[in-house]
Amino acid sequence: MIKIIPFVLTLALSGAVYSKDKAEALRDRLRLTDPPRILFVGNSYSFKIPKALGRIAADSDLRLVVEGVTRGGWTLEKHARSEDTLNRIRGGRWDVVVLQEQSQRPAFSKAQRTREMIPHVRSLTAEIRKAGAVPVFFQTWGRRDGDRSNRKIFSDDTFEKMQKRLVTGYEEAAMAAGHALIVRVGEGWAREVSKGRGARLFTRDGSHPSSAGVELTARIFYDFFFGP
Repeated sequence: MIKIIPFVLTLALSGAVYSKDKAEALRDRLRLTDPPRILFVGNSYSFKIPKALGRIAADSDLRLVVEGVTRGGWTLEKHARSEDTLNRIRGGRWDVVVLQEQSQRPAFSKAQRTREMIPHVRSLTAEIRKAGAVPVFFQTWGRRDGDRSNRKIFSDDTFEKMQKRLVTGYEEAAMAAGHALIVRVGEGWAREVSKGRGARLFTRDGSHPSSAGVELTARIFYDFFFGP
């Protein structure tokens, strides 16, 4: 008896396979490059990640060039309008450029994301591909207590609720960017939160990564880029 898989499920499975193939192709590229070159474009969430990722690579005897063009509070919109950011993308001979949006913007409404995020995602990923690099999205984590600064919009917000919105926002960004890859850091944090180990990942502000949060984030990136 032939089992019929629903059409929606078929599409979902096809998308998963497609993403897996793209991830494997990226790992192959990085394995064949000496040294691989990775640039992080983002804000304070990404400040310490390049150095931590470089250290993990060095501990594994892997030569890696990893740098960042990061500004506190910056959105991808600001990066897309910045000649400094664009020149770094164009002139660095990067293999990968990681894009990290401001921590709240992907968790806003679809209409707001479409207006404030998606156009700049498209322009940045076009620049990245034109420079010969692969664009990859850094899916960030929900704030420890949810988005407190927007309580009128998100009443009774929590980490879990905000994280779910971030997942949706980054999925939309990746699709708008031609089905770009996503490093699912926020989902890795969510697993730690679900096991009761989430508090250690945040600094006192409940938003930025502690040393443990930086370490977890960098290891998720390392496994994504260089894992089996």
